[in-house]
This record gives sequence, C-alpha cells and structure tokens, in this order.
Amino acid sequence: MNVNGKEISVCQEGYLTDPDDWDKDVALALAVTENIELTDDYWQIFDAMREFYKENGTIPDVRHTTKGMLDLFDINKKEAKTKLFKMFPYGYVKQACKIAGMRRPRGWSTG
Repeated sequence: MNVNGKEISVCQEGYLTDPDDWDKDVALALAVTENIELTDDYWQIFDAMREFYKENGTIPDVRHTTKGMLDLFDINKKEAKTKLFKMFPYGYVKQACKIAGMRRPRGWSTG
C-alpha cells in the first residue's frame, strides 16, 4: 500500500504488518478501503486504542475499547457498544483494529 509516496506493508487482509507505520494518512487510506469516512469520534477511539497498545503491548479487545468509550463520550456500556458497532458495521476486528493500525489479532472473530 502506498501512502504519500511511502510504501506501507500490509498483510493479504489489509492489516498493517508493523503498527509503527501508522499515522493519520495511513488511517485515512485504510478507512477508504472500508468505506468509512472518519470523524472526530473515530480519531478519539483510534487514539485510545493505540494508547492501550502502547501501554500494554497488546491489541485492546472490544471490551477494553467500549470501556474507554464510557468516559470519551459520556455514555453507558450499552450505548458504547451500540455506538462502536454502528461506527464499524463489519466488526471491531475487521474495521476498527485495521484502521487503527493494529496487526490482525490471532484467534479473534471478526466481530
């Protein structure tokens, strides 16, 4: 995948092979492949996901991300889950993890 003249390595499913290659331009390019137009809410979620990854060395599962959304958006757990799956209709792993620059998690379903 080429982003602004820089070759970014992705696996055959389109996930980054090196999460350190991620930046806003890469996210925008990945979002296009998923037909998602990124708004401020998306960037807040991606920032929280990447911060979790940076602190823990592991990709946050949907439970951690929805928990973080409670404070980000001042909503309850049910509203957070509904919002997340509305934003990423083809699944957290398929779209949120991919656009946030995570490697494809092993053993996770695409939900």
